[in-house]
Amino acid sequence: MGLDNVAVHWPRTGRFYDPVAPAEFVDFGELAELPDVPAPTAALAGYVAKTGTVRATAYTELVDLLLGLTGVLYATEAAAEDEDPVIDPDGCAWIAGGLERFVAGHQPYGELVTFDTVSAVLRSALADGRLAEQQLRWLESRLDTLRDESGDAPHWSFSRSELGVLAGFYRRCADRGFAVYADS
Repeated sequence: MGLDNVAVHWPRTGRFYDPVAPAEFVDFGELAELPDVPAPTAALAGYVAKTGTVRATAYTELVDLLLGLTGVLYATEAAAEDEDPVIDPDGCAWIAGGLERFVAGHQPYGELVTFDTVSAVLRSALADGRLAEQQLRWLESRLDTLRDESGDAPHWSFSRSELGVLAGFYRRCADRGFAVYADS
């Protein structure tokens, strides 16, 4: 079983969180039906439109790297704090913003998102920062931890538009005051 991020009403009422009706995401289905959309993008958009859920397992390492934390989509901080693995609307806005900035920054590298292109986008973004040298060392350390025992990079293969849909899911949750329940 993997990790699902399920849109839920915020705050919870009673003992449980109520899932958001998939109708709140039905417009994502329009993207899934466009002819030139990469298959992974169409699949994600269609699934969000039908369920109000993101199958988040494939994106966890990438999102953690982009946002500089661990367990973001698992809502581990919330789980330790509140005993509920929930990303509140402000957290959804933070995730969406990070993904949106990455998607925009990746444009010069094309549609295919790989470990190498992610590394290049992040290096470029940090190079102009106030503490560039320190942040670049931190980035290299994070990138090294993602490599396997042989030093090989993860075999990420996302489309930029797929990550745009992912960002759109969290943005929709933030804008409409929904939370995301991390169901694993």
